[in-house]
Parts: sequence; structure tokens; C-alpha cells
Amino acid sequence: AQSPTFLLSIQAIKMSALPVRPMIPPVNRSTSGKNILASLPRRVATAIRASPQTPYSGSCALTTSVIACTMSEALGEINQAVESGADIVELRIDFLRSFNAARDIRVLLDACPVPCIVTYRPAWEGGQYEGEEEPRLAALWTAVECGAAYIDCELLAAGEFFAAAPEGTRERSATQIILSSHNYENVPSEEELAKIHAQCVAAGADIVKIAAMVNDVTHVARLESLLAGAKCFSGQDTIVLGMGEAGQVSRLLAAKFGSFLTFGALRSGAESAPGQPTLAQLRDIYRLPKQSTKTKVMGVIGNPISQSKSPVLHNISLEAAGLDACYVPLLVNDIGEFLSTPLFTSDSFMGFSVTIPHKELAVMWCEELDPVAKKIGAVNTLVRLPGGNFKGYNTDYSAAITTIERAYAAHLSGNTCDTETVLRGKTIIVVGAGGAARGLAFGAAFKGAGRIIIANRSFERAQALALACGGEAVTLDDIRSGAVKGDVLANTTSLGMYPDSVDITPVPKEALQAAGFKVVFDAVYNPLETRLLREAKECGCTQASGLDMFVGQAAQQFELFTGKKAAEALMRKAVLEDMGLEYAVKL
Repeated sequence: AQSPTFLLSIQAIKMSALPVRPMIPPVNRSTSGKNILASLPRRVATAIRASPQTPYSGSCALTTSVIACTMSEALGEINQAVESGADIVELRIDFLRSFNAARDIRVLLDACPVPCIVTYRPAWEGGQYEGEEEPRLAALWTAVECGAAYIDCELLAAGEFFAAAPEGTRERSATQIILSSHNYENVPSEEELAKIHAQCVAAGADIVKIAAMVNDVTHVARLESLLAGAKCFSGQDTIVLGMGEAGQVSRLLAAKFGSFLTFGALRSGAESAPGQPTLAQLRDIYRLPKQSTKTKVMGVIGNPISQSKSPVLHNISLEAAGLDACYVPLLVNDIGEFLSTPLFTSDSFMGFSVTIPHKELAVMWCEELDPVAKKIGAVNTLVRLPGGNFKGYNTDYSAAITTIERAYAAHLSGNTCDTETVLRGKTIIVVGAGGAARGLAFGAAFKGAGRIIIANRSFERAQALALACGGEAVTLDDIRSGAVKGDVLANTTSLGMYPDSVDITPVPKEALQAAGFKVVFDAVYNPLETRLLREAKECGCTQASGLDMFVGQAAQQFELFTGKKAAEALMRKAVLEDMGLEYAVKL
């Protein structure tokens, strides 16, 4: 059931005054006399169509913004957007350095064979335009007269905008008016969001757009609640956009949540708002055009999370299995608060992968624990149980140990050996004491390792893990000096990870040589060959790749989430391609 807040706000809004926009100093804008039509890209020129445009009629429009500074570049971006499969193209004319509304709007609209949103965003609402309001609002009405499918006007300027309408223009036009509100600081309360939505409706919006900066992923629930309320109580088409990395899930699941559209950038680095994915990511990885309210969701929770390749490999396996499901990244600050948020424990969410720094804390939020995960004391997989609670598993340990066993067998060259027993009696040195380290240390113990040595930045945490798994603790300086000898070195920390520490290694090359390691494992898989692995190879050690562990643990997670076998070869291929590397089948 929906909160009555939304309905009460709709009933009360007619009693409240619209907010007043800030005063804007006048700034002159120049015009250009260059021949725009001459620069029209050939493929776009063939798609010229008659005005007016036809509004979009699908469920959730895949939309991109043209933010070029010149008309020539804008026409090129329109071409790219159409070829990339955009359902709607937003023309951000406030980005144009030289602009003549009477001439240029018609050219832009005629160049685009899909519906357009014409937006002339002022600086006081986060846009580029710093001039007077009268010509800005007149330009929007020019777009209406030219047959634009949509125009976007700020709620704060709605009164002046409608007052500036040329006589009879709106009555004659099929253009739909989007009234928008942007909050670049935070997500307002559910009550305030409902009030803003009702203000837009009362002011004359055909479509309501609300964008807000999400500082914590749990606040996405407020935006989702607004969409649900709008659908139940008013049936009003509504666009909701969570800005920032924490709000990205609102964009990736826009179709499931019921947003009229969502935005994707033409390319990385060309985002028109913070946290915006690319058009290609929305279409190819998250399969937004195929989402519906019935789409099931999984995700990876961690902090940081932007570097994770989990969405790439899980989503391709979901598609291969023919499942109506989507896997998303979730920037989580507080795992307890996240798992206490009704949205994320609803039956729409099947489960979560857990990564740094939540693997140990996640244990506290499990109603049930797999016996191995219970013994390890860390989980990397949460599977939803009926009622919204979770069962925790650890797939790190088996994937990491299998990777190391195979590398050790390869080190032994032609010698016949059983990979299941190859670590028996060996000395395993684990760098780190977090969730991944716990999985690897206990996995080594399960395999009969002779000695398990834990080294960590916090010696107390190293001692605690060593005590739990029957190992011993040393300082990082002991390892870095080469004083501690061993058969296998396993790094479970994030040192060496792209992009922040690619030039850093947890153990220097001199120590690798002195310690006599046969195999060196690095849980970091991006870059594929870390500095630690590169220097280990130079020292004659056999590398054990973090990619093998990553794919292996993800494949096991996939089967726990879905009950279906994962497409491991496709998973590996997708990750390598996403990293810009060629795929080679492992025999």
C-alpha cells in the first residue's frame, strides 16, 4: 500500500503558491550566420521528416542529451544518438555558444527522426544559460511552434512560461510540457517529493520530472515510492532521476520502477548529469528496453563499487539463461541500513553479492548461514529467503583455492598430481585480514595446508584471523623484508587495483625473490596483470589470476541466485572485453 502523503499533497497543492525563481542578471548572446544545413550529416539528412514530431509511445524511453557547443557538432551528435538507438533525443540548446532560436531550433528538429525534448536550462537550475528570461522562454515556445515532441521547463519558471505563450499556440500544438525540478544537494523527504510533484501537475505539466542528488543509496527508495504513488493516485507520466553514483540504480532500473524515461550519455565523459550511465550500458548491459515491473533484481553491494565488473558478467549470464532479471551496482555505506530498507528486501530483489568492506558485517544480517560461511565468518553472497531475510554463503574460498591449486599444478609442469591435494603440507601466506582473506585462509586449512601465515596492516586483525583458522600472524614488514618463506603468496587486499593503486604492490619484488614462492595469487583482477603478478612472473613464480577467482565465485553466486548453471565462458569473455582485452578460451 502506498503512503497517503502523495494523495494529500495533490489535494492540498492548489492552496499553495508556486516557488519563485531567483533573479537572473542579463547576458547578451551572439548569433551565427553560418550555413547550418550545409553541415548536416548525410545519414541524418536522409531522415529529415515533417513537423510536428510524434511523441514517444513506449514504456520507458531510452534518452540521450545532445550537449554540443556548436550547431555542426550538435547535428553530428543527433546522428550518433539515432544510430545508437535512442528513443528520445534531448536538445540542450543552453550548451550552444551561438544560437538563433528562430532558425536553429527548426534545423535541429528537422535533423532528428525520433522525438525531441528541447531544453534551455538556466544557470540557476544547473544549466548553461545565463541570459534574461524573456528570450529563453520565447525560444521554448518557438520549439513548440516548430513541432517539438516535448519541451522541458523548470517548475520555478512555470508561471512565467505559460504566461509567455503566444495566443492559441498551446491549444493548436501536440507538444507535451515537461515541468522539472532539480535538487543538487539531496533527496527531499517523501512528503516534500509528493508536494513538488503535485505542484508540477497543478502548474500544467503533461509530464513531471524530478531529479535529486542521492547521497545514500537507501534514499532511492523515496524516489521509487514517488513513482509508485504517481502511478496509483494520478496516473501522471513521471520522470525520476537519482543523481550521483549512489543514485545510479534509479537510472539502471528506470523501466522497472516506472519512469517515463531515463538518460544515457552518448559516451563516457559526455554525461549531462552526475551518475549518468552511457546509452550503450543501459541498452546492452542492463537491457533497459526489456525491463518491466516484473523484472527481478540482483546486485553487488560495496564501497567503492564503480570499478566492479560484476554487472557485466552477471547480466550476460542472465540474458543467456533467458531470465527476466537485472544485476546492478549498489554503492552502500551502511549494510545494516541498506538491508533494513523495505525496497531492497522486497520480493523484487533476489539477492546480493557482497564485496569490500561489508563481507564480515554481512554475517550479522543473515537469518541463516551456510556451514562453511559460518565457520569462515564472512559472506560474499546473500540469497533472499521468503519473508525478506537472507541466507549467507561464501563462494570466495572455493574459487580462490581452486585457482591457486590449478596454478600450483601448472608450476609442477609435467609432474602428475591431484589438484585436490596439491596444497597439502604447503605454507600459504595471506596478505590481508578481511572477508576475502578469511575465505582464502579457511580454504587453505580445509585443504590441509601445513602452515597458514596472516599478514595485515592491523596486526591485531591478523592475530584474530590466525587464531580463528589455526594459523599464525606476522607483520607486513616481515613479509616485505623477505624474511618469511613460503610456497604460496596470496594478496587479498585492494592494493594494485585500477584506477587508484595500479602502481602499488603489497610485496616488493626483492621479497618475492627472497621468499622462494612457487605461486603468487592476486585477488585484484583489474588490471588483469597487476604489478605484483608481473614482478612475480619476472621472479619465476607461477601467476594465479584474480580473474579466475572472480569468474569462479560469480558463477557459483549465479547458481545460488537463480538455480541455473552460469555461462562461465561468456562471463569471462564479457569481463575481458569490458576491460578492452582480447578473449582467449582457456583449455
